[in-house]
Amino acid sequence: MSAATETPKPNLLELLWRAAPETGRGPRKGLTVDEVVAAAIGLADAEGLDAVTMRRLAQSLGKATMTLYTYVPGKTELVALMIDSLFTAMTMTPVEGRPWREGLAAVARDNYALYRAHPWAAAASPGRPPLGPGQCAKYEHELRALEGLGLGDVAMDDALAYLLAFVRTAAQDAAQSEAEREATAMTDHEWWQANGPLLAKVLDTERFPVAVRVGQAAGEAHDAAYDAEHAFAFGLERTLDGLAAIIPG
Repeated sequence: MSAATETPKPNLLELLWRAAPETGRGPRKGLTVDEVVAAAIGLADAEGLDAVTMRRLAQSLGKATMTLYTYVPGKTELVALMIDSLFTAMTMTPVEGRPWREGLAAVARDNYALYRAHPWAAAASPGRPPLGPGQCAKYEHELRALEGLGLGDVAMDDALAYLLAFVRTAAQDAAQSEAEREATAMTDHEWWQANGPLLAKVLDTERFPVAVRVGQAAGEAHDAAYDAEHAFAFGLERTLDGLAAIIPG
């Protein structure tokens, strides 16, 4: 096919909004973009985002690899479509009419739940939002928790970005902690039981008096060296405390 007659590939925004023009050329497609994206999400959930290659995805769909490029130009666009699809389907707790801390806490917990259900998504979220229907609906909903508080528009955007950055980091830390437990095939409690005697010998209380004391207290409190859910709850409250400094009244 010559360059003059080649069917142009849809750009990302056309794909996100399912606004790619129908050309009427070529054989009838056996899939939809939604089906390709859903299969990619399933593969990422099962094996991580690195496993999502056009070849693996095509195999899972029973198609030739080159066939997928008639739906999605490449992996960059595919990941953006995957993220927007998650945003479209995510839980959005009502926030309007609630005290601002409750509303923003609900926003944070909804995002945390999304990233815990799809651990790859926290690290994959792009710096430039995909601006699809899921992203736009999510942004509109979350800004409602800040509407009417006396903040300027830029400050509202800054406050939301600050909150969501904390959530993504907390979710990534939680996913890493879970991956370590799976890799060692031991719970945190089991790991401490196995390694506690050695640590008791090598951790010199005279050399590390504060570290030993605080680490022991935290470990006993959480029955682990790191409790992801406690870290999220504690960090969320401190993040909201920080936002309180810019909210009038």
